[in-house]
Amino acid sequence: MTKLSVNINKIATLRNARGGETPSVTEAAIKIQEFGAHGITIHPRPDERHITRKDVYDLKPLVTTEYNIEGNPHREFIDMVLEIKPEQVTLVPDADDAITSNAGWDTKKHFDFLKEIIAEFKNAGIRTSIFLDPDPQLVEYAAKTGADRIELYTEAYAKNYTTNKEEAIKPYYETAVKAAEFGLGINAGHDLSLENLKYFADNIPNLLEVSIGHALVSEALYMGMENTVQAYLKRLAKWA
Repeated sequence: MTKLSVNINKIATLRNARGGETPSVTEAAIKIQEFGAHGITIHPRPDERHITRKDVYDLKPLVTTEYNIEGNPHREFIDMVLEIKPEQVTLVPDADDAITSNAGWDTKKHFDFLKEIIAEFKNAGIRTSIFLDPDPQLVEYAAKTGADRIELYTEAYAKNYTTNKEEAIKPYYETAVKAAEFGLGINAGHDLSLENLKYFADNIPNLLEVSIGHALVSEALYMGMENTVQAYLKRLAKWA
């Protein structure tokens, strides 16, 4: 079964809008795991507009499933991840002022940079994943960096799913097949939702993990967090 990691950035966004500690990021992480999620994802940014540096440390002892920290690997981020030692780090090339992640790595252009950083994480025993656009030509360079996995950036799939899901998923399938040739695991994330997740999971080979935040938290406003997490798990179950 493909694992579900819940990105709790939006919980922090809601908390920060009012100040204080409500809703609690740590309590959300505990409950989400109790509801069946296989992991917790966070994406701290330098301006701390949602997840703060304190959150990163506070969550460490509370994540008993899998802790995935995403971010642009500037030195401060690298040092924090090396200190925390999460199960996985996902490298994302987002600008500091980006509203949300909006592109994957050009693994050919940034090959030397990525290879050096990934070596640091691998030496610390941290699994590494590279945020990647669905482009088979980038896979070989991703593999040569030493990364364990790629995370397919799924905004384009989600955007085109309702008009032509077969065409929308085609480059993702092709990239996943190429990744398998190089022994890379597949993660995916960004704009996956209850509407489009099942088709994606059923058609992408070797899909190990999806990281979902915005849609899941939004849907939980109507359905409740426990029901929503369970609904996502059902979408990922191969027998569903």
